[in-house]
Parts: sequence; structure tokens; C-alpha cells
Amino acid sequence: MTSEEAARGSELSKTAYSNIENGFRQRPKLPEIRAILRAFEVPPGQEYDEILNLCRQSLERGWWSRYRDVLAARYVGFEQEAATISTWEPIVVPGLLQVPRYMELLAESALLRPEEARRSADARMTRQHILHEDPPELWAIFDETALLRLEDDHPDVLREQARHLLELSEQPSITIQMTPARRINSGSGGPFVVLDFPDAVDPSIVYLETDTDGLYLEEPDEVARYRTLMKHLVMTALRPGETADRLRQMIE
Repeated sequence: MTSEEAARGSELSKTAYSNIENGFRQRPKLPEIRAILRAFEVPPGQEYDEILNLCRQSLERGWWSRYRDVLAARYVGFEQEAATISTWEPIVVPGLLQVPRYMELLAESALLRPEEARRSADARMTRQHILHEDPPELWAIFDETALLRLEDDHPDVLREQARHLLELSEQPSITIQMTPARRINSGSGGPFVVLDFPDAVDPSIVYLETDTDGLYLEEPDEVARYRTLMKHLVMTALRPGETADRLRQMIE
């Protein structure tokens, strides 16, 4: 096959295919490589899997590898690939939605050294780029106490963070809900993230954050359990419109 035929067969632009073939693009995405393998009629099997594993390894060496000391680098690699991200946070605003001043307060409460705090904030801000460039579908639910804790000592940060959440909620790819502070919900077991990928060949993953890199659950029954938890949280949380109204009340 010529480069033009391969690009057409994999439904990539000529430039995109050429950059991958010539090595100018050193971290191609998994869906692109799968499309090229299909165009070349490479059947599922050992060679197919080895090529995809090489692609995954290249993703693990992305920008986030520089922040391994303050960031779960493996998780961010998965996050960059995901087509859909569903996240629940009972204590803080999800990382992809935080403003820098909110990050600083979290760093202070975690007793991070100034250099660690700066690196942590830099890493989180860089992570947030995925919300603006070919964004995944993000469904974020968190408890409103994450903001109410700011009310007495940091009202200015509360208003800034609430405004940012309102702006993000206007993006069609982002859905934000808050659970009422005085209501018990099914998420008391702790935070979690469900990651779904664009190709069904890659199984969905549940990420449970720990003090180290975290736990990754891939068994279908485990993933199904957390999907059910997420559905319950969606139903018990304030609806997106109600959440926006509550954010406006906090700002006022």
C-alpha cells in the first residue's frame, strides 16, 4: 500500500498518517494505531497486541512522566486516552475542574513543600488541556461541602472556583453535578473514576486513588459495580441545572 492508500484506508489525513509513519509523531493514540492495523488487515493476535503495547508504552512516557513525584503518571496516561471520564469526589472538587488558587489550598492542607506544591499545580493545569482539545465526555459529581469549606476563611476562592465550574458546565462535553451537603448518598466509600475508551477492544477501567499510584480495576463485575454507584449518584445529586443555580447562590 502507498502512504495515500494507507491514510485513506485508516481514515486518517495524509499528514497525520505520514507523521506517524515517519516517526515525527512519537506518541500516536491507540485508536489511530488500531485504524492503521485494520487498514493493513493485521488480525488480532500476538503481533497486533505487541504493537498496541508499544503504543501504550509510548503514552506512558508522555509529559506526565516528568511529574511522577506529584502525580499518578500511569493514571494520567489512561486519562489522555479516554473517550468518557466519569468521576466522583466526596471531599474535593475533581482535579480536572480546579482553579490554581484552590489547588494551592489543597497543597497547603497536604503539607507539601513549596516546590512540590508548584509542581503539583503545574501538572494539574497541564492535565486540564484535554478539556479544550478534542475533549472527552466528562461527567463530574462532587459533594458541595468541597466548596462550603471555603465559605468562612476563603470566600474569594469559593467564588472564583464556582465561577470556573459554571463556565465549564456550559461546554457540551462537560456535565457537573453536586450532591447536597446534608444528604447521605451511595458514594460514602470514597472517590473513584470510571474510564471508557473509544475502542471496545480496550476494557473500561476503574481508578481508585491511594497515597501511591492507586488501584486499577478491570474485571467486568468490578467495573459494573462502580457504574451502578455512578448511576445512583447521578440520580441523588442536584441536576445539572440545579447545580448551576446553587453555584450562582454561592457566588452571590
